[in-house]
Amino acid sequence: MIAEIKERIAEHTARGLAGAVNQAIRDGVLIPGTKLPPVRQVADGLGLSPTTVNAAWQLLARSGVLHADGRRGTTVADPRPTGPRRYWQAGGRVADIGLDLATSEPDPALLPDLGPALSRLHTTPPGAYLDDSVLPALEGLLRERWPYPVEQLTVVDGAMDAMDLLAASLLRIGDRVVVEDPAFPHLIDLLDVLGTQVIGVPLDGEGPRPDRLRDVLESSKPAAVFLQPRAHNPAGISWTPQRAAELASVLAEFPGSVVIEDDAGGDVAAAPPISLGTWLPDRTIHIHSFSKAYGPELRLAAMGGPATLIGPVVERRLLGQGWTSRLLQNLLLNLLTDEHSVAQVQHARQEYRRRRDAVTEALAVEGIQLAPGDGINLWLPVHDEQVALISLASHGIGAIAGTGFMIDLSPGQIPHVRIAVGLAATGHAELAHHLAIAARAGRRSRPR
Repeated sequence: MIAEIKERIAEHTARGLAGAVNQAIRDGVLIPGTKLPPVRQVADGLGLSPTTVNAAWQLLARSGVLHADGRRGTTVADPRPTGPRRYWQAGGRVADIGLDLATSEPDPALLPDLGPALSRLHTTPPGAYLDDSVLPALEGLLRERWPYPVEQLTVVDGAMDAMDLLAASLLRIGDRVVVEDPAFPHLIDLLDVLGTQVIGVPLDGEGPRPDRLRDVLESSKPAAVFLQPRAHNPAGISWTPQRAAELASVLAEFPGSVVIEDDAGGDVAAAPPISLGTWLPDRTIHIHSFSKAYGPELRLAAMGGPATLIGPVVERRLLGQGWTSRLLQNLLLNLLTDEHSVAQVQHARQEYRRRRDAVTEALAVEGIQLAPGDGINLWLPVHDEQVALISLASHGIGAIAGTGFMIDLSPGQIPHVRIAVGLAATGHAELAHHLAIAARAGRRSRPR
Protein backbone atom coordinates (compact mmCIF):
# COMPACT_ATOMS: atom_id res chain seq x y z
CA MET A 1 0.00 0.00 0.00
CA ILE A 2 2.77 2.44 0.92
CA ALA A 3 4.61 1.61 -2.31
CA GLU A 4 1.47 2.36 -4.35
CA ILE A 5 1.09 5.74 -2.65
CA LYS A 6 4.80 6.50 -3.12
CA GLU A 7 4.49 5.99 -6.88
CA ARG A 8 1.81 8.67 -7.05
CA ILE A 9 3.41 11.43 -4.96
CA ALA A 10 4.12 14.51 -7.06
CA GLU A 11 5.52 16.61 -4.19
CA HIS A 12 6.64 15.69 -0.68
CA THR A 13 4.17 17.87 1.19
CA ALA A 14 0.92 17.25 3.04
CA ARG A 15 -1.04 18.34 -0.02
CA GLY A 16 1.09 16.13 -2.27
CA LEU A 17 0.51 13.11 -0.04
CA ALA A 18 -3.23 13.85 0.11
CA GLY A 19 -3.31 14.00 -3.67
CA ALA A 20 -1.45 10.68 -3.95
CA VAL A 21 -3.92 8.96 -1.62
CA ASN A 22 -6.80 10.43 -3.60
CA GLN A 23 -5.27 9.09 -6.81
CA ALA A 24 -4.79 5.64 -5.27
CA ILE A 25 -8.46 5.62 -4.30
CA ARG A 26 -9.54 6.66 -7.81
CA ASP A 27 -7.30 3.92 -9.27
CA GLY A 28 -8.96 1.29 -7.07
CA VAL A 29 -5.79 0.52 -5.11
CA LEU A 30 -7.38 1.78 -1.89
CA ILE A 31 -11.03 0.78 -1.53
CA PRO A 32 -13.56 1.93 1.09
CA GLY A 33 -12.93 0.20 4.40
CA THR A 34 -9.18 -0.22 3.84
CA LYS A 35 -7.30 0.42 7.08
CA LEU A 36 -4.22 2.60 6.70
CA PRO A 37 -0.93 1.77 8.45
CA PRO A 38 0.07 3.81 11.52
CA VAL A 39 1.28 7.33 10.80
CA ARG A 40 4.89 6.61 11.78
CA GLN A 41 5.02 3.56 9.50
CA VAL A 42 3.69 5.62 6.58
CA ALA A 43 6.18 8.39 7.36
CA ASP A 44 9.15 6.00 7.44
CA GLY A 45 8.04 4.29 4.23
CA LEU A 46 7.63 7.56 2.32
CA GLY A 47 10.56 9.45 3.79
CA LEU A 48 8.29 12.08 5.27
CA SER A 49 7.89 13.44 8.79
CA PRO A 50 5.00 12.18 10.94
CA THR A 51 3.82 15.80 11.09
CA THR A 52 3.45 15.91 7.31
CA VAL A 53 1.54 12.61 7.25
CA ASN A 54 -0.72 13.80 10.05
CA ALA A 55 -1.46 17.03 8.16
CA ALA A 56 -2.32 15.05 5.00
CA TRP A 57 -4.61 12.74 6.96
CA GLN A 58 -6.38 15.79 8.43
CA LEU A 59 -6.91 17.25 4.96
CA LEU A 60 -8.37 13.97 3.73
CA ALA A 61 -10.53 13.54 6.82
CA ARG A 62 -11.99 17.05 6.46
CA SER A 63 -12.90 16.31 2.87
CA GLY A 64 -14.51 12.98 3.79
CA VAL A 65 -11.94 10.77 2.05
CA LEU A 66 -10.64 9.20 5.26
CA HIS A 67 -12.40 8.29 8.47
CA ALA A 68 -10.42 8.62 11.70
CA ASP A 69 -11.70 6.49 14.58
CA GLY A 70 -9.29 7.06 17.44
CA ARG A 71 -7.44 3.95 18.54
CA ARG A 72 -9.22 1.86 15.92
CA GLY A 73 -7.18 3.64 13.29
CA THR A 74 -7.86 5.46 10.06
CA THR A 75 -9.75 3.90 7.17
CA VAL A 76 -10.74 4.86 3.65
CA ALA A 77 -14.26 6.26 3.90
CA ASP A 78 -17.19 5.44 1.68
CA PRO A 79 -17.47 7.75 -1.34
CA ARG A 80 -18.66 11.26 -0.50
CA PRO A 81 -22.13 12.22 -1.66
CA THR A 82 -21.97 14.19 -4.90
CA GLY A 83 -25.40 15.81 -4.93
CA PRO A 84 -27.10 18.64 -3.03
CA ARG A 85 -27.11 16.75 0.27
CA ARG A 86 -27.79 19.72 2.53
CA TYR A 87 -30.73 20.97 0.48
CA TRP A 88 -32.50 17.61 0.40
CA GLN A 89 -31.86 17.09 4.09
CA ALA A 90 -33.35 20.50 4.79
CA GLY A 91 -36.57 19.55 3.03
CA GLY A 92 -36.20 20.23 -0.69
CA ARG A 93 -39.41 20.36 -2.66
CA VAL A 94 -42.55 19.93 -0.57
CA ALA A 95 -45.17 17.58 -1.94
CA ASP A 96 -48.89 17.53 -1.20
CA ILE A 97 -48.92 20.95 0.43
CA GLY A 98 -51.32 23.80 -0.18
CA LEU A 99 -48.85 26.69 -0.33
CA ASP A 100 -45.29 25.62 -1.17
CA LEU A 101 -43.01 28.33 0.20
CA ALA A 102 -40.04 25.97 0.51
CA THR A 103 -38.72 26.15 -3.04
CA SER A 104 -37.12 29.51 -3.78
CA GLU A 105 -38.43 29.87 -7.31
CA PRO A 106 -39.83 32.86 -9.18
CA ASP A 107 -43.58 33.14 -9.48
CA PRO A 108 -44.47 31.91 -13.01
CA ALA A 109 -47.11 34.65 -13.19
CA LEU A 110 -44.37 37.29 -12.87
CA LEU A 111 -42.04 35.95 -15.57
CA PRO A 112 -41.92 37.85 -18.87
CA ASP A 113 -43.74 36.42 -21.87
CA LEU A 114 -41.18 34.53 -23.98
CA GLY A 115 -43.46 34.29 -27.02
CA PRO A 116 -42.45 37.52 -28.83
CA ALA A 117 -38.73 36.95 -28.15
CA LEU A 118 -38.94 33.33 -29.31
CA SER A 119 -40.77 34.35 -32.48
CA ARG A 120 -37.88 36.63 -33.41
CA LEU A 121 -35.32 33.82 -33.16
CA HIS A 122 -36.29 32.40 -36.56
CA THR A 123 -34.35 35.28 -38.09
CA THR A 124 -31.20 34.42 -36.11
CA PRO A 125 -28.47 33.14 -38.44
CA PRO A 126 -27.08 29.70 -37.56
CA GLY A 127 -23.92 29.70 -35.49
CA ALA A 128 -20.67 27.82 -36.08
CA TYR A 129 -18.25 26.00 -33.80
CA LEU A 130 -15.58 28.68 -34.08
CA ASP A 131 -17.87 31.65 -33.43
CA ASP A 132 -17.28 33.76 -30.33
CA SER A 133 -18.50 32.00 -27.19
CA VAL A 134 -20.44 35.14 -26.23
CA LEU A 135 -22.59 37.03 -28.72
CA PRO A 136 -20.85 40.38 -29.28
CA ALA A 137 -24.13 42.31 -29.00
CA LEU A 138 -24.98 40.58 -25.71
CA GLU A 139 -21.50 41.17 -24.34
CA GLY A 140 -21.75 44.86 -25.17
CA LEU A 141 -25.09 45.14 -23.38
CA LEU A 142 -23.81 43.23 -20.35
CA ARG A 143 -20.82 45.54 -20.07
CA GLU A 144 -23.17 48.53 -20.01
CA ARG A 145 -25.17 46.90 -17.20
CA TRP A 146 -22.18 45.64 -15.19
CA PRO A 147 -21.62 47.31 -11.78
CA TYR A 148 -17.97 48.15 -12.62
CA PRO A 149 -15.69 48.11 -15.68
CA VAL A 150 -14.70 44.47 -16.17
CA GLU A 151 -11.80 43.00 -18.14
CA GLN A 152 -13.42 39.79 -19.44
CA LEU A 153 -17.01 38.53 -19.61
CA THR A 154 -18.49 35.16 -20.45
CA VAL A 155 -21.93 33.53 -20.33
CA VAL A 156 -22.54 30.22 -18.55
CA ASP A 157 -25.47 27.95 -17.68
CA GLY A 158 -26.67 29.63 -14.50
CA ALA A 159 -25.07 30.92 -11.30
CA MET A 160 -24.30 27.47 -9.87
CA ASP A 161 -22.63 26.47 -13.13
CA ALA A 162 -20.45 29.57 -12.78
CA MET A 163 -19.49 28.71 -9.20
CA ASP A 164 -18.84 25.08 -10.12
CA LEU A 165 -16.53 26.13 -12.97
CA LEU A 166 -14.71 28.67 -10.79
CA ALA A 167 -14.36 26.34 -7.83
CA ALA A 168 -12.92 23.57 -10.01
CA SER A 169 -10.48 26.05 -11.55
CA LEU A 170 -9.36 27.87 -8.40
CA LEU A 171 -9.65 25.46 -5.48
CA ARG A 172 -7.76 22.37 -4.38
CA ILE A 173 -8.38 19.77 -1.71
CA GLY A 174 -7.73 21.18 1.73
CA ASP A 175 -8.07 24.84 0.69
CA ARG A 176 -9.85 27.07 3.15
CA VAL A 177 -12.87 28.87 1.72
CA VAL A 178 -14.94 31.61 3.36
CA VAL A 179 -18.71 31.80 2.89
CA GLU A 180 -21.42 33.80 4.57
CA ASP A 181 -23.24 32.16 7.47
CA PRO A 182 -25.97 31.34 6.52
CA ALA A 183 -25.08 30.39 2.94
CA PHE A 184 -26.75 28.69 -0.02
CA PRO A 185 -26.77 24.89 0.64
CA HIS A 186 -25.80 23.96 -2.93
CA LEU A 187 -22.63 26.04 -2.59
CA ILE A 188 -21.72 24.38 0.71
CA ASP A 189 -22.29 20.95 -0.84
CA LEU A 190 -20.11 21.88 -3.83
CA LEU A 191 -17.27 23.02 -1.59
CA ASP A 192 -17.59 19.88 0.55
CA VAL A 193 -17.37 17.64 -2.52
CA LEU A 194 -14.21 19.43 -3.60
CA GLY A 195 -12.64 18.69 -0.22
CA THR A 196 -12.26 22.29 0.93
CA GLN A 197 -12.55 23.54 4.49
CA VAL A 198 -15.59 25.84 4.70
CA ILE A 199 -15.47 28.72 7.18
CA GLY A 200 -18.49 30.92 7.88
CA VAL A 201 -18.70 34.66 8.52
CA PRO A 202 -21.84 35.80 10.35
CA LEU A 203 -24.16 38.45 8.94
CA ASP A 204 -25.89 41.47 10.34
CA GLY A 205 -28.60 43.57 8.70
CA GLU A 206 -26.22 44.97 6.06
CA GLY A 207 -24.24 41.86 5.09
CA PRO A 208 -21.11 40.07 6.33
CA ARG A 209 -19.66 41.62 9.46
CA PRO A 210 -16.37 43.32 8.54
CA ASP A 211 -14.80 42.63 11.95
CA ARG A 212 -15.53 38.91 11.75
CA LEU A 213 -14.38 38.78 8.13
CA ARG A 214 -11.06 40.30 9.18
CA ASP A 215 -10.68 37.71 11.96
CA VAL A 216 -11.31 34.84 9.54
CA LEU A 217 -9.00 36.19 6.85
CA GLU A 218 -6.24 36.74 9.38
CA SER A 219 -6.50 33.28 10.93
CA SER A 220 -7.24 31.09 7.92
CA LYS A 221 -5.68 32.73 4.81
CA PRO A 222 -8.49 31.42 2.55
CA ALA A 223 -8.08 30.75 -1.16
CA ALA A 224 -11.50 32.22 -1.97
CA VAL A 225 -14.34 34.21 -0.41
CA PHE A 226 -17.89 33.60 -1.70
CA LEU A 227 -20.38 36.42 -1.11
CA GLN A 228 -23.92 37.43 -2.12
CA PRO A 229 -24.16 41.21 -2.61
CA ARG A 230 -27.93 41.46 -3.25
CA ALA A 231 -31.11 39.65 -2.17
CA HIS A 232 -29.11 37.17 -0.10
CA ASN A 233 -30.47 33.62 -0.09
CA PRO A 234 -31.75 32.94 2.56
CA ALA A 235 -31.30 36.12 4.64
CA GLY A 236 -32.70 38.62 2.10
CA ILE A 237 -29.91 41.15 2.71
CA SER A 238 -28.57 43.60 0.12
CA TRP A 239 -25.35 45.46 0.88
CA THR A 240 -25.33 49.17 1.43
CA PRO A 241 -22.57 51.08 -0.41
CA GLN A 242 -20.96 51.79 2.96
CA ARG A 243 -20.87 48.09 3.87
CA ALA A 244 -19.41 47.20 0.48
CA ALA A 245 -16.63 49.76 0.99
CA GLU A 246 -15.93 48.36 4.47
CA LEU A 247 -15.70 44.81 3.14
CA ALA A 248 -13.41 45.92 0.32
CA SER A 249 -11.17 47.70 2.81
CA VAL A 250 -10.84 44.54 4.91
CA LEU A 251 -10.19 42.30 1.90
CA ALA A 252 -7.56 44.73 0.59
CA GLU A 253 -5.46 43.85 3.65
CA PHE A 254 -5.37 40.17 2.58
CA PRO A 255 -4.55 40.03 -1.15
CA GLY A 256 -4.30 36.24 -1.38
CA SER A 257 -8.04 35.55 -1.56
CA VAL A 258 -10.16 35.60 -4.74
CA VAL A 259 -13.60 37.17 -4.24
CA ILE A 260 -16.53 35.44 -5.97
CA GLU A 261 -19.86 37.29 -5.87
CA ASP A 262 -23.14 35.53 -6.60
CA ASP A 263 -25.82 38.02 -7.61
CA ALA A 264 -28.45 35.27 -7.85
CA GLY A 265 -31.40 37.64 -7.40
CA GLY A 266 -30.33 39.55 -10.47
CA ASP A 267 -32.92 41.82 -12.02
CA VAL A 268 -35.63 41.12 -9.43
CA ALA A 269 -33.50 42.50 -6.59
CA ALA A 270 -34.77 45.90 -5.46
CA ALA A 271 -31.33 47.23 -4.49
CA PRO A 272 -29.09 48.62 -7.26
CA PRO A 273 -26.24 46.41 -8.55
CA ILE A 274 -23.11 46.55 -6.40
CA SER A 275 -19.77 44.76 -6.45
CA LEU A 276 -16.45 44.70 -4.64
CA GLY A 277 -14.94 44.81 -8.12
CA THR A 278 -15.35 48.58 -7.87
CA TRP A 279 -12.53 48.51 -5.31
CA LEU A 280 -10.80 45.19 -6.08
CA PRO A 281 -11.16 44.61 -9.85
CA ASP A 282 -8.02 42.47 -10.13
CA ARG A 283 -9.35 39.72 -7.84
CA THR A 284 -13.16 39.95 -7.95
CA ILE A 285 -15.40 37.72 -10.07
CA HIS A 286 -19.00 38.89 -10.29
CA ILE A 287 -21.80 36.53 -11.36
CA HIS A 288 -25.17 37.89 -12.49
CA SER A 289 -27.98 35.34 -12.81
CA PHE A 290 -31.02 35.80 -15.04
CA SER A 291 -33.00 32.80 -13.75
CA LYS A 292 -35.07 34.61 -11.13
CA ALA A 293 -36.12 37.38 -13.50
CA TYR A 294 -36.58 35.46 -16.76
CA GLY A 295 -37.22 31.89 -15.63
CA PRO A 296 -35.20 28.89 -14.38
CA GLU A 297 -35.44 27.20 -17.79
CA LEU A 298 -33.37 29.98 -19.33
CA ARG A 299 -30.38 28.69 -17.29
CA LEU A 300 -28.20 31.68 -18.03
CA ALA A 301 -25.78 33.76 -15.99
CA ALA A 302 -23.01 36.17 -16.93
CA MET A 303 -19.63 36.00 -15.25
CA GLY A 304 -17.06 38.78 -15.34
CA GLY A 305 -13.69 39.51 -13.81
CA PRO A 306 -9.97 39.76 -14.55
CA ALA A 307 -8.76 37.85 -17.59
CA THR A 308 -6.25 35.96 -15.44
CA LEU A 309 -9.18 34.31 -13.61
CA ILE A 310 -11.92 34.17 -16.26
CA GLY A 311 -9.66 33.19 -19.16
CA PRO A 312 -8.62 29.78 -17.78
CA VAL A 313 -12.27 28.89 -17.11
CA VAL A 314 -13.26 29.79 -20.68
CA GLU A 315 -10.31 27.84 -22.12
CA ARG A 316 -11.00 24.77 -19.98
CA ARG A 317 -14.67 24.87 -20.96
CA LEU A 318 -13.68 24.54 -24.62
CA LEU A 319 -12.60 20.97 -23.83
CA GLY A 320 -16.14 20.10 -22.71
CA GLN A 321 -19.36 21.94 -23.41
CA GLY A 322 -17.50 24.68 -25.25
CA TRP A 323 -20.01 27.51 -24.88
CA THR A 324 -23.49 28.27 -23.72
CA SER A 325 -26.14 27.99 -26.43
CA ARG A 326 -25.99 31.08 -28.61
CA LEU A 327 -29.67 30.52 -29.35
CA LEU A 328 -30.42 31.07 -25.64
CA GLN A 329 -28.04 34.02 -25.63
CA ASN A 330 -30.02 35.54 -28.49
CA LEU A 331 -33.22 34.93 -26.55
CA LEU A 332 -31.76 36.73 -23.53
CA LEU A 333 -30.58 39.61 -25.71
CA ASN A 334 -34.12 39.98 -27.06
CA LEU A 335 -35.58 39.97 -23.55
CA LEU A 336 -33.11 42.53 -22.25
CA THR A 337 -33.81 44.94 -25.10
CA ASP A 338 -37.57 44.50 -25.62
CA GLU A 339 -39.55 47.28 -23.94
CA HIS A 340 -42.43 44.99 -23.01
CA SER A 341 -40.28 42.32 -21.32
CA VAL A 342 -38.24 45.02 -19.55
CA ALA A 343 -41.49 46.46 -18.19
CA GLN A 344 -42.64 43.00 -17.08
CA VAL A 345 -39.42 42.42 -15.14
CA GLN A 346 -39.71 45.85 -13.55
CA HIS A 347 -43.27 44.97 -12.48
CA ALA A 348 -42.04 41.66 -11.04
CA ARG A 349 -39.33 43.45 -9.04
CA GLN A 350 -41.89 45.85 -7.56
CA GLU A 351 -44.38 43.04 -6.89
CA TYR A 352 -41.83 40.88 -5.06
CA ARG A 353 -40.94 43.85 -2.91
CA ARG A 354 -44.63 44.52 -2.19
CA ARG A 355 -45.20 40.91 -1.14
CA ARG A 356 -42.17 40.84 1.12
CA ASP A 357 -43.04 44.18 2.72
CA ALA A 358 -46.64 43.11 3.25
CA VAL A 359 -45.61 39.95 5.10
CA THR A 360 -42.95 41.68 7.24
CA GLU A 361 -45.37 44.47 8.15
CA ALA A 362 -48.00 41.90 9.11
CA LEU A 363 -45.39 40.04 11.17
CA ALA A 364 -44.64 43.27 13.02
CA VAL A 365 -48.32 43.46 13.95
CA GLU A 366 -47.94 39.91 15.29
CA GLY A 367 -45.01 41.06 17.44
CA ILE A 368 -42.15 39.76 15.27
CA GLN A 369 -39.80 42.46 14.02
CA LEU A 370 -37.60 41.65 11.02
CA ALA A 371 -35.03 43.91 9.41
CA PRO A 372 -35.93 45.29 5.97
CA GLY A 373 -34.90 42.89 3.23
CA ASP A 374 -34.74 42.26 -0.48
CA GLY A 375 -35.55 39.47 -2.93
CA ILE A 376 -37.95 36.57 -2.67
CA ASN A 377 -36.86 34.88 0.59
CA LEU A 378 -37.63 35.53 4.25
CA TRP A 379 -35.30 34.25 7.00
CA LEU A 380 -37.56 33.67 9.98
CA PRO A 381 -36.10 33.08 13.46
CA VAL A 382 -38.00 30.37 15.33
CA HIS A 383 -37.85 28.71 18.71
CA ASP A 384 -37.70 25.15 17.36
CA GLU A 385 -37.02 24.47 13.70
CA GLN A 386 -38.79 21.13 13.34
CA VAL A 387 -41.77 22.17 15.46
CA ALA A 388 -42.10 25.31 13.34
CA LEU A 389 -42.11 23.29 10.11
CA ILE A 390 -44.76 20.95 11.50
CA SER A 391 -46.86 23.89 12.63
CA LEU A 392 -46.73 25.44 9.17
CA ALA A 393 -47.44 22.12 7.44
CA SER A 394 -50.53 21.66 9.60
CA HIS A 395 -51.88 24.83 7.96
CA GLY A 396 -50.88 23.73 4.46
CA ILE A 397 -47.75 25.86 4.27
CA GLY A 398 -44.42 24.44 3.14
CA ALA A 399 -41.14 25.94 4.34
CA ILE A 400 -37.54 24.77 4.48
CA ALA A 401 -35.37 24.07 7.51
CA GLY A 402 -32.62 26.58 8.19
CA THR A 403 -30.05 24.01 9.33
CA GLY A 404 -28.91 23.24 5.78
CA PHE A 405 -27.96 26.89 5.26
CA MET A 406 -25.95 27.31 8.45
CA ILE A 407 -22.22 26.78 8.96
CA ASP A 408 -22.13 27.34 12.71
CA LEU A 409 -24.48 24.81 14.28
CA SER A 410 -23.34 25.35 17.86
CA PRO A 411 -26.08 25.22 20.54
CA GLY A 412 -26.16 29.01 20.93
CA GLN A 413 -27.30 29.67 17.36
CA ILE A 414 -30.90 30.79 16.79
CA PRO A 415 -32.87 28.30 14.64
CA HIS A 416 -34.47 29.61 11.45
CA VAL A 417 -36.71 28.51 8.61
CA ARG A 418 -36.62 29.96 5.11
CA ILE A 419 -39.87 31.18 3.59
CA ALA A 420 -40.07 31.76 -0.18
CA VAL A 421 -42.24 34.78 0.43
CA GLY A 422 -42.08 35.84 -3.22
CA LEU A 423 -44.62 33.13 -4.01
CA ALA A 424 -47.20 34.56 -1.56
CA ALA A 425 -49.33 36.72 -3.85
CA THR A 426 -52.22 37.27 -1.43
CA GLY A 427 -53.32 36.53 2.13
CA HIS A 428 -50.31 38.17 3.73
CA ALA A 429 -51.92 38.87 7.10
CA GLU A 430 -53.10 35.26 7.41
CA LEU A 431 -49.69 33.96 6.35
CA ALA A 432 -47.95 36.19 8.87
CA HIS A 433 -50.28 34.94 11.59
CA HIS A 434 -49.32 31.32 10.87
CA LEU A 435 -45.64 32.27 10.65
CA ALA A 436 -45.83 33.95 14.05
CA ILE A 437 -47.47 30.89 15.60
CA ALA A 438 -44.81 28.66 14.06
CA ALA A 439 -41.98 30.92 15.24
CA ARG A 440 -43.16 30.64 18.84
CA ALA A 441 -44.16 26.97 18.69
CA GLY A 442 -42.31 24.67 21.06
CA ARG A 443 -41.79 27.20 23.82
CA ARG A 444 -42.57 25.98 27.27
CA SER A 445 -44.80 28.24 29.27
CA ARG A 446 -43.27 29.51 32.49
CA PRO A 447 -44.61 27.90 35.67
CA ARG A 448 -46.57 30.26 37.83
